[in-house]
Amino acid sequence: MTLPLARLAGAAALAALLAGGLSACAPANSNTTYNSAGIGAAAEVRYGTIVGMRPVQIAGSQSGVGTVGGGLAGGVIGSTIGGDWRARTLAGVGGALLGAGAGTLFERGTTQGQAVEFTIRPDGGGADFNVVQTNELQLQPGEHVAVSFGDRVRLARALPPPPAAAAPTATPISNRKR
Repeated sequence: MTLPLARLAGAAALAALLAGGLSACAPANSNTTYNSAGIGAAAEVRYGTIVGMRPVQIAGSQSGVGTVGGGLAGGVIGSTIGGDWRARTLAGVGGALLGAGAGTLFERGTTQGQAVEFTIRPDGGGADFNVVQTNELQLQPGEHVAVSFGDRVRLARALPPPPAAAAPTATPISNRKR
């Protein structure tokens, strides 16, 4: 049995649409990416020094979105295969099972990754604390950082303080114009 070309193209388009929707659910794991709630929101900033760092693995999520989306896509696509209702039903069930498995793997793969755990010693004392984020800024131990506490905690290189302003000089009274 062969599928009509239009039916096959429609099934492929549906699969691509659902896969694209699933990938849109994957979080951005970058410290330079903000979600819409973080735009325009004030964040407290403290300063400190990186005293340690180590690579860490971010585990992929298993929310079920990939499983459900893949199962739906596989079921719809599978149900287009076959001549009679029995064959289409069997192919739909098989497609749903295969799609659910593929969707689970897809979700896990798009939400896992590499990051770095930074240990920060705050300026002015206090307990050291850790921040886990990506390291696209190539931060290193010993660097002074700004720690932003907003929609999530982020590290950035601290800018050097501006030069101290020179104290205004006094003009002697004898030199003033009257």
